[in-house]
Amino acid sequence: MNIRISSLALLLALATPCIASAADYTVQSGSTLGFTSNFQGSSFDGHFGKWTAAISYDATKLATSKFDVTVDLASAKTGDNDRDSALPGADFFNVAKYPQAHFVTTAFHQQGSQVVADGMLTLRGVTKPVSLNVVFKPQGNGGTLDVSGTVKRLDFGVGGGQYADTSVIGPDVKVTAHLVLSSK
Repeated sequence: MNIRISSLALLLALATPCIASAADYTVQSGSTLGFTSNFQGSSFDGHFGKWTAAISYDATKLATSKFDVTVDLASAKTGDNDRDSALPGADFFNVAKYPQAHFVTTAFHQQGSQVVADGMLTLRGVTKPVSLNVVFKPQGNGGTLDVSGTVKRLDFGVGGGQYADTSVIGPDVKVTAHLVLSSK
């Protein structure tokens, strides 16, 4: 009986390294986090200048992959002074009360040839599910990770008051990220 338990323990110990997790990466300079929306029928692009991302990813080990991203909402810039001064205000991001947005994955799945990251986005104190398309290209000791998806701004109360009218500001905000990664 002791020999069986010892053999089982040894077998489990040897098998444990085979249950590997996804690779951990650090985000390098040249990485971007952006968004696209429209105002009065004209499209505009913006980006966040300050954000952090903890990335653990392996396309062959999706069950152990994870993204954890925190965004400083006051760092949003679109290149338009009026819009840039309005975004931190109470009608939009309300950074005085909610300075950060947070996205964390809950699962990854394959949808045809596309990898999809399902997660929870917290923005303006509201947490809702969001799914993002993921494209990872390994390169040497790292790679690039491109992520895209759509957020329904009104689900999070972004663009309240007079800006809740979707004929003025479109209801969908496309979110994109291009991450340059190196292995930890």
